[in-house]
Amino acid sequence: MMTLLVAMAAQAREELQPEILERLMAGLAAGDRDSLAALYHRTRAAIYGLALSYLKNGHDAQDVTQDTFVRVWEKAPQYQSKGKPLSWILAIAKNLSLMKLREQGKQQDLEPQEWESLAIDSPDVTWEDRQILQAALNRLSREEQQVVMLHAVAGMRHREIASLLDMPLPTVLSKYHRALKKLNTSLKGDEER
Repeated sequence: MMTLLVAMAAQAREELQPEILERLMAGLAAGDRDSLAALYHRTRAAIYGLALSYLKNGHDAQDVTQDTFVRVWEKAPQYQSKGKPLSWILAIAKNLSLMKLREQGKQQDLEPQEWESLAIDSPDVTWEDRQILQAALNRLSREEQQVVMLHAVAGMRHREIASLLDMPLPTVLSKYHRALKKLNTSLKGDEER
């Protein structure tokens, strides 16, 4: 299962290369709808994963994902290239998620089938893998889930995660390693049953 998370992170890094995203952002700034479609295809899982980690509700996370792309389309001409377009996009998604939480005044428990939807596009992930991964992720704290999913789904580096979540880098590293230990213990426990 750990190899699955590593494979997901590698696949995400491939799809989310800053050079490609920078080109797509330039296309958006010029009003190119094809660039928007390509950006959506490459980043939707990362945005949805972040929104889901905050909102704990698939429907709300989908709404925030769509709202994020609307906002990105509107703000693309104002984007200033600094080599981190995904961080800029995820900051928009984070802000929209937090606004939705404030509107609702609550957080809900994550539905089991919603975490598995994050890995649907990956051909390497079987239904059984999704079930096992979802059960293991549910044993993590919200922040641990966010760190693991941003690393595995969005392919973000720990320093980028720290910046996005407004956490010190050592805290992100600690949460990541603690989460991996919990996942490993959880998965070993499931194998012994």
